[in-house]
Amino acid sequence: MGIFFKLSAIIIAISAILIFLFIKPIFEPANIPELKEKWWKIHKPAKVDTSIKPFKIQVSDEILQDLKDRLDRTLPFQAPLQGVNQNYGINTNLLKTVVDYWKTKYDWKKREQLLNQYPQFITNIQGLNIHYIHVKPAQTQGLKVLPLLMLHGWPGSVREFYEIIPLLTTPQKGRNFVFELIIPSLPGYGFSEAAEVGGLGVPEVAVIMKNLMERLNFKTYYVQGGDWGAMISTLMAVFYPEKVIGLHSNMCLVNSPLSNLKLMLGSFWPSLVVDEEHKDLVYPRLDKIMYLVLETGYMHLQATKPDSIGVALRDSPVGLAAYILEKFTVWTNPAWKDLEDGGLTKKFTMDQLLDNIMVYWVTRSITTSMRLYSESINKRVVGLNLESIPVEVPSGCSRFKYELAWFPESILKDKYKNLVHVTNHEGGHFAAFEVPEVLAKDIIDFTTKVESMNVKKSV
Repeated sequence: MGIFFKLSAIIIAISAILIFLFIKPIFEPANIPELKEKWWKIHKPAKVDTSIKPFKIQVSDEILQDLKDRLDRTLPFQAPLQGVNQNYGINTNLLKTVVDYWKTKYDWKKREQLLNQYPQFITNIQGLNIHYIHVKPAQTQGLKVLPLLMLHGWPGSVREFYEIIPLLTTPQKGRNFVFELIIPSLPGYGFSEAAEVGGLGVPEVAVIMKNLMERLNFKTYYVQGGDWGAMISTLMAVFYPEKVIGLHSNMCLVNSPLSNLKLMLGSFWPSLVVDEEHKDLVYPRLDKIMYLVLETGYMHLQATKPDSIGVALRDSPVGLAAYILEKFTVWTNPAWKDLEDGGLTKKFTMDQLLDNIMVYWVTRSITTSMRLYSESINKRVVGLNLESIPVEVPSGCSRFKYELAWFPESILKDKYKNLVHVTNHEGGHFAAFEVPEVLAKDIIDFTTKVESMNVKKSV
C-alpha cells in the first residue's frame, strides 16, 4: 500500500505540472494588470481619515488572563508514536516543553516593552488601519538615507525584523548610505486590520503597500521580503518600476511555464541548468517535488478552507503554537524533523518564538492571515498570469540552502531580467529572524551595487 500511495502522489504531482505547462500556453504574452484601488471595508465613510497616528502595543489584562486560563485548561496531549520525532508534525513531548515555558517563564509584559522599543504607527489605507514600524537612522551626516520597505510573510510577523533593524539603520564602514526602515504588518496580520470584503490577494496588497509609501511621502524606495513579502515586493517592482529603486528578496521565486519546462529538461542534463556544486539543491527533480507535496499540505488547506482551521487555531493557544512552531522546525532545516527538540532553539530563543505566536494570539488574526492564501491561490489571480511578467528593476536574490525551493541563476534570470546580485548562504526560510547579520550584509551589498550603477548612469 505504501508503494501505491507513493506512486499515486508522484503521478498526481507530474500530472499537475504537465497540465500547468501545456494547457496554459508557454509563450502567452503577459500584460501588467490594471488594479483598482478598492475599499476593503463594507462601508466607506463620507470623509476618510488619512492621518498618521502613533501606536503602542498594549494588551489588556483581560486578554492575558484569558490566555493563562486557556493554557491551564489544556487537555492532556496524545502520546506521540515511538521514534517519530517531528515527522508527524510537532511532537507533543516537545510541545509540552513549549507550553510549560509559556506558562511559567515567558513574561509578556517584558516582551511588550521590547516590542515597543521602535516607533510604531497606524494609518488608514483603502479602509484598513495599517500598522507599521518606522525607524529612522540616528546618524546620517555625510550619508545618503535610503527608504527600505521590508515585508514579512506567514507564519511570521514584524517580530522577525527586530534583530535586523539596528544592523540596517546603523552606518556601516565603507558605505555611503544608511537605511530608513518601514516595516508594516500585512493586512489581516497582527496589528493591521483585515478586509471585510473578498478579493484582497497578493496583487491588491502590493497596491496597499505602494499607497502606504506614498502616504509617507516616499517617491522612490527599495523593497525587500521573504515568503508572502517576497511575492508582494516582487509585484511592487512589476507594477511600479518607477518607484522601486531595487528589489531584494530572500525567497526569489520563478514559476513560469517556460522555467518549469527548463527545470524538467534539466533532469536529463543538469549542467544545462545548474552548476555541479548546487546540483543537489535542484535535482533529482522528483525528490524536490515530493518534498513540496509533503510540506505544503497547510497551503492547500489555507487556500481552500482557511476559516475552518481558523476556528480551531483562534480558540486554542496551544493548537496555534503547534501549528506555527512546526514550520519553524521544518523550514529552518528539514533534517531537524528527526530531532527530539525539533532544533527549535538552535537558531531561535523560546521567547522569540513565543513573541511571534503572541502577535497572532493577542490580535486574534490567525484566520484573517490565512485568508491571504485563499485570496491569492485561486482562478482569478492565476488568470492574471503574473508569473510570466518579468521584473525589470535591479534585483538581488539571497538564496538560503534550506528554503522550500531553490532556483539556479539561469532560471532566476527568466524572471529577474536585471539580476545584479545572487548569493548563497546557510540557513532557512526565516532569514531575518534566523541569521540577521547575514541577511543585513546581503541587503547592504546589493544596495551598494545598485547605488553604484545609478551613479554611473547619472555621470
